[in-house]
Amino acid sequence: MRAVVMRTTGSPEVLELKQCSRPEPAGDELLIRIKAAGVNPIDTKLRKRGLYFGNPPAILGCDGAGVVERVGDRVNGFGVGDRVYYCFGGLGQSCGNYAEYAAVPSRYVAHMPNNLDFAHAAAAPLVLITAWEALFDRARMRAGQRVFIHAGAGGVGHVAIQLARIAGCSVATTVSDDTKAELVRHLGADYIIRYREQDVTRALMEWTQGEGVDIALDTVGGAAFHALVPAVRIYGDLVTLLQVPADTDWKTLRLRNIRLSQELMLSPMVFDLDRAARHQAQILKQCAQWFEQGQLSVHLADILPLEHASEAHRRIETGHMCGKLVLQP
Repeated sequence: MRAVVMRTTGSPEVLELKQCSRPEPAGDELLIRIKAAGVNPIDTKLRKRGLYFGNPPAILGCDGAGVVERVGDRVNGFGVGDRVYYCFGGLGQSCGNYAEYAAVPSRYVAHMPNNLDFAHAAAAPLVLITAWEALFDRARMRAGQRVFIHAGAGGVGHVAIQLARIAGCSVATTVSDDTKAELVRHLGADYIIRYREQDVTRALMEWTQGEGVDIALDTVGGAAFHALVPAVRIYGDLVTLLQVPADTDWKTLRLRNIRLSQELMLSPMVFDLDRAARHQAQILKQCAQWFEQGQLSVHLADILPLEHASEAHRRIETGHMCGKLVLQP
């Protein structure tokens, strides 16, 4: 099969298109012919810094969508020809999805939404699971709350806005330009902050009449994280996708009884957690219903051929992505 191989750590140029052996599925796995693979910031970080497991060469890519070609003898609920999507692989423990085939444990897999093509389906799993776990599982989001989401036009941000709206919440978000403002407005954002021109803390306090938001989702880290600490209401929730800064204002967090949570949706893969993997598949199953009902969408920035994986990495590393990038074998 054709696959993009990371031959060593380094710049995007370390990604090379090669011929590799097709994986053989175990009894609990599905052999999936990949029709599209999502590209995520975690892929670029692993390429630069090294894998979670082992050393290069390796095939990156956590997100995939495709057609089941073979079913392991211990698998239930899937058949040959099923259209599926999933987030699994690409950390070094198994082949990722920058390839024509993948062997994927069935517990990570869900049937694709009927109304999505493979490119849109492949763009969805990692960001959907991240946003769901951050908002529903960590912050316990419920109807009527005021939710702030950093970088609303980004991969996680643009689906997080939609999940918050589905839950019945009011949503504030940040953008950098008119194009992104139009996207988040279309997705349902109630209050749009131009972070280059406005003070985010002050804007959120004005939006909430001085109370602070019920939930803040930090997808940026660093100074952006610090700006949220005084903007979350007393007894509110602050969830970050990044490492908590070493100079965090723990005194204010404690004084305001703010619950601080961290979210990394890769944990089931890193620690081989069966129940958590099945939970993530259930998230994808529920989101498939929302896609089909027209309540949820995924925004594609571009679709590139598999051999242009290095170009996809370069675009992500600019830090100004609007939506998601996808590779097609």
